[in-house]
Amino acid sequence: MTTLTSTVDNHAADFAANRDAMLGKLAELDDEHAKAVAGGGEKYVARHRERGKMLARERIELLIDEDAPFLELSPLAAWGTEYQVGGSVITGIGVIEGVECVIVASDPTVRGGSTNPWTLKKNRRALDIAWRNRLPLINLVESGGADLPSQKEIFIPGGGIFRDLTKLSAAGIPTIALVFGNSTAGGAYVPGMSDHVVMIKERSKVFLGGPPLVKMATGEESDDESLGGADMHARTSGLADYFALDEQDAIRIGRRILARLNWRKRGPAPRGQPSPPLFDEEDLLGIVPPDLRSPFDPREVIARVVDGSDFDEFKPIYGSSLVTGWASVHGYPIGILANARGVLFSEESQKATQFIQLANQTDTPLLFLHNTTGYMVGREYEQGGMIKHGAMMINAVSNSAVPHISILMGASYGAGHYGMCGRAYDPRFLFAWPSAKSAVMGPQQLAGVLSIVARQAAASAGREYREEDDAAMRDAVEQQIEAESLPMFLSGRIFDDGVIDPRDTRTVLGLCLSAIHNGPVSGASDFGVFRM
Repeated sequence: MTTLTSTVDNHAADFAANRDAMLGKLAELDDEHAKAVAGGGEKYVARHRERGKMLARERIELLIDEDAPFLELSPLAAWGTEYQVGGSVITGIGVIEGVECVIVASDPTVRGGSTNPWTLKKNRRALDIAWRNRLPLINLVESGGADLPSQKEIFIPGGGIFRDLTKLSAAGIPTIALVFGNSTAGGAYVPGMSDHVVMIKERSKVFLGGPPLVKMATGEESDDESLGGADMHARTSGLADYFALDEQDAIRIGRRILARLNWRKRGPAPRGQPSPPLFDEEDLLGIVPPDLRSPFDPREVIARVVDGSDFDEFKPIYGSSLVTGWASVHGYPIGILANARGVLFSEESQKATQFIQLANQTDTPLLFLHNTTGYMVGREYEQGGMIKHGAMMINAVSNSAVPHISILMGASYGAGHYGMCGRAYDPRFLFAWPSAKSAVMGPQQLAGVLSIVARQAAASAGREYREEDDAAMRDAVEQQIEAESLPMFLSGRIFDDGVIDPRDTRTVLGLCLSAIHNGPVSGASDFGVFRM
């Protein structure tokens, strides 16, 4: 039998403590998500409504199919910066007329929907997801263009948005713009470079330069409507393909465009009717301890995520710090690599390399469940080939062509983050649990290394090394690294696609796998040179 069993005691004191700690982190997460949902605040939301306009999230809700899920991406973008949490734009994956699409919606209640550095990064990540997963892209446009005080960080890389739009179109991935308000200056190229454009009577304003700029540049007197209104673009310039009477009509037309795409997925369909896991997803709240130095068995997580809790483990008694095996999620076959005891040794690295090659032979997507402190260090392990074995694993991850999904459950430190397909290794999607931490190394280890280096430097220079200075330095470094390792900090910088409730893991994976299968799924045939 390949059905997993469970030893979780959800009445135990340590389980209750773990659960309470996770619920506390989730409450903090809810507070930060609320800031993104609030947009520019009550004053600007009220002003927007007074103009007879829907909020960006209301537009998305009306656009997607009734009762269809919306997988929001990067909701904490710009967290911990001077900019509004959320980055003044909403991105995500939703189903429209049965077609999975990437949706990008400007939030005009935040500085008129203007683009700041985090808006740009979040937007480009959404376009990358559309590109790599072959998902139609819909822009819900209402933006005043670049946030001018930060133009130095926007202008040069911002051109990539327009390049990405044209590349999507060239690849046969439809791009659609529904223009709800201003789309000015560089922003005018969003509808200009989209395949399908819908504009709204007396609402849409699309021009390279507004009336004041035209007056300054040419001396010409003009008004918004004659210069860039929907009627002009529908009748005269031809930029508008569809002329909508109001916002609801624009959304209706957008849905009809999707319905007429004749869209087909190119990946294999899920197998049959999947059975749910045998164990309660609520248990996921109590499995991960707050102190990530305390190990937990990832099989307990797998048993609450995969179909029927059915898992065929590969090499179960070799390289036991890494669990590998085959399962399915919502009917989609998947290979899983999950850290069991944190450290990756040579055996784990070789095991992972072989497993990744096997997944590529069978065109099977891979799921990486992170809880690693990195590759093992020390004389014995260096002499045993730790570097070349770790390099084998990283080589395999780098050159694997099947889709990858990463979930940071606990620690994800050092090169172990790379070997487990961290952000730099281009997983199709990467999410974190509130319990996750990621950095070069743990705070105590990093502070300890700096302390040793400082002591050696003082000794070499013949200087006194003051213990009180050392203690202060270590404390400051530990606090800094701890703060910079937390998931909200990392998510704010778009190093993941969102921090999720552990109980939603199976649902999120199902949505991601379904999106991935819009494109073909095929493995690599060449991994380059492995150091043996």
